[in-house]
Amino acid sequence: MSGKPTPMMQQYLALKREAGDALLFYRMGDFFELFFEDARVAAGVLDIALTTRGEHDGEPVPMCGVPVHAAEGYLARLIKGGCRVAIAEQTETPDEAKERARREGTPVSKSLVARDIVRFVTAGTLTEEALLEPRRANLLVAVAPLRDSVGLAACDISTGRMELEECPIAALDAALARLGASELLAPDDWPDAPADIIARPRSDFRSEDGESRLKTIHQIATLDGLGDFSRPMLAAAAGLIAYLEHAGRGTLPFLLPPVARGSGAHLAMDAATRASLEILEAQGGGRAGSLIACIDRCATGAGARQLAEDLSAPLADRAAIEARLASVQHFHSDPLLRADVRGVLRQAPDIGRALGRLVAGRGSPRDLGQIRDGLAEARRVRDMLGASPDLPALLADMCEALGGHAALVDHLARALVPSPPTERSQGGFIAADYDHALDSLRETSGNARKAIAALEARYRDETGTPSLKIKHNKVLGYFIEVPAKHGDKLMAADSGFTHRQTMAGAVRFNSIGLHEEATRIAEAGAHAVAAEEAHFETLVGEVIEAREAIAATAAALARIDVAAALAERAVEGDWARPEMRDEPCLEIVGGRHPVVEAALARSGERFVANDCTLAQANRLWLIGGPNMGGKSTFLRQNALILMLAQAGSYVPANSARVGLADRLFSRVGASDNLARGRSTFMVEMVETAAILSQATERSFVILDEVGRGTSTYDGMALAWAVVEAVHEQLQCRCLFATHYHELSRLAETCDALSLHHVRAREWKGDLVLLHELATGAADRSYGLSVAKLAGVPAPVIKRAKAVLDKLEKGREQTGGLGAGLGDLPLFAVTAQAEEARPDPLREAIEQIDVDALSPREALDTLYALQTTARETDA
Repeated sequence: MSGKPTPMMQQYLALKREAGDALLFYRMGDFFELFFEDARVAAGVLDIALTTRGEHDGEPVPMCGVPVHAAEGYLARLIKGGCRVAIAEQTETPDEAKERARREGTPVSKSLVARDIVRFVTAGTLTEEALLEPRRANLLVAVAPLRDSVGLAACDISTGRMELEECPIAALDAALARLGASELLAPDDWPDAPADIIARPRSDFRSEDGESRLKTIHQIATLDGLGDFSRPMLAAAAGLIAYLEHAGRGTLPFLLPPVARGSGAHLAMDAATRASLEILEAQGGGRAGSLIACIDRCATGAGARQLAEDLSAPLADRAAIEARLASVQHFHSDPLLRADVRGVLRQAPDIGRALGRLVAGRGSPRDLGQIRDGLAEARRVRDMLGASPDLPALLADMCEALGGHAALVDHLARALVPSPPTERSQGGFIAADYDHALDSLRETSGNARKAIAALEARYRDETGTPSLKIKHNKVLGYFIEVPAKHGDKLMAADSGFTHRQTMAGAVRFNSIGLHEEATRIAEAGAHAVAAEEAHFETLVGEVIEAREAIAATAAALARIDVAAALAERAVEGDWARPEMRDEPCLEIVGGRHPVVEAALARSGERFVANDCTLAQANRLWLIGGPNMGGKSTFLRQNALILMLAQAGSYVPANSARVGLADRLFSRVGASDNLARGRSTFMVEMVETAAILSQATERSFVILDEVGRGTSTYDGMALAWAVVEAVHEQLQCRCLFATHYHELSRLAETCDALSLHHVRAREWKGDLVLLHELATGAADRSYGLSVAKLAGVPAPVIKRAKAVLDKLEKGREQTGGLGAGLGDLPLFAVTAQAEEARPDPLREAIEQIDVDALSPREALDTLYALQTTARETDA
């Protein structure tokens, strides 16, 4: 390809310019080919061979390719590898390309099949079953800053669900952590945009465009009937819809009417808290070892996705929580109903995602079959729940959404075969007796073997050639073949046969009768396929017409699945229904960590349950004790119990009274964030700062080992100040674990603080960790005993003991680290004093416009500052 690029390469380069940073899948026959840097990237991600094709600018052109029939598997690996892909398909056949060349007066031999990018495949715009995780939602999120707030638009195009919300800029990180977007869109001119965004033109994020597009999509004159949408929300919606149009090349996917989400409707949790509590993903990555992996008993993928959303966004409204708990209790108290409903749900297909593919124009006959079967199973679930007495309000509402599809189910049942195929190009998915004309065409096509066999027998008799055969291949179609020695007999002018091909040992012929029969068979097959295609489009049209009702049924099935699954988990683990309260309390009897308990059960060990009682007069617990004694587990289990309760689940405890929290904060454990240049201590301080600045009286906070990442004096000073700030300023429920024994002195001045510790005993020189929580301060740290338990060599332990003895003797003589701390005024007093003290020198310096000063004015200003400083000292 040296010199001027070939027409094919010119076409490729033009399409690549349109594709931008996406890998270009360029369709060539039965393969998608990639060239240049795209080929190098794809070959590395997919681990396939990298070859070359000709030259461009004097250099070999790198190339690799994947078969079209297996493209989905390769696309999945590329998307997981962080790539975006543009699909360039052939938009005309070779014959159409030649006809176009004749019309344009260009050489037919050089005609190039037209190609165009038909779709961008990105992490947030997937609909294919093979590319999606069945038990996890796939959210595309757009963020639009507007004045002092941010609008967010979130959409899962595989099911059409769309939500809009607005939050303060300070709460954006927590909102994004809750959503867990596969792709995040933001304006390209936003300097404070989150990391890893897809930058889009600012012009895409106009609120008036968002309003008009939503009206057009849902064919309504006003959005008032859908909800109260603010300007930031509509701006985000505009950016999301513009990106979807870009990805679909002008074709929008399935979008349900948007739902407005209130900013205070859910328990707020930032990214650090979610990572610490391992809600949807374990610390090491992946689902295994996470909370959801421990409690997910859902029978359907849609139910698992709904459960993940519930755990990501626990409710902050008591009535809504009680409604969920009542539905779980209904299944909990009726094991036969629970088993029957779960048995039906296991058979139910994922109709939400099947609907999304059909509406997006990427559906198959199998998707229609899934709609049919899923709606039929929904009717069975409705009948079961309808026969159940005292049905809670939430389940009754779900029952209403399960009905209304009888006519559609009946039509699909009559029209489709029991197990429709995934491909529709070959037909075979419309049931017999649905269309008599189609049955006739199929009979003609299906009788091909019988008709050809009869014709073959007739020709054998007429020619007296027993070895005559009628065969078929892709090049010649149907033909008659006889051995070479019988060829002359059929060559005669009046034989009725036409010579087509002479082989080494055989001669091939055609005949008018064979041609007519072959044409009839081919036409019947083509007409049958065309008839099935027409029926497919009609059936898809009916499904699309009922898309919102079908989506509501899918959502209802998912909600019912979650309630039954949580009841199953509660029975399995002997969990209790929490009592929800408005006042800030947390009274847990026999609380357990669900993930740790499950892990211990697998190894045959028993989890030691503990109580937790936090109230207004006893809202801050200071917990000491040895490492590995269970402090971190105790902190996390109480946070998880509160979170599960507000998500509408039973909890792992004998009983629980849970006061609603507005925010949940967890600073438990940390690791270096080298990618952002942050040490363990820096990460700890950033997370602690977020808690101190954002927590309210209604929040629940767990803090573990604050200050351990720096020197002993600095660490204890910080821990002391943080405990005081939580007690005096935040006044929220808090569990604070520490190794600093000196902090126990705070119990003397902080009325709502109580001391606790995890119990341990030494037995015959060995440390026995009891994992029990007791009242009072820890008597010692047991650090050397834990080190011995961990396998630190005996000489090191012996030397450490000698050093410890020396240090403790010095502490007795000097008063130790905590000497004089009891004389300090309370945090609130010192904070007020510092705020009240003016600093005129600082104020004067801050008012100076340095760039505007002349040399003389600068000298005069310096004299004035010196005078101010002397007056301040005086």
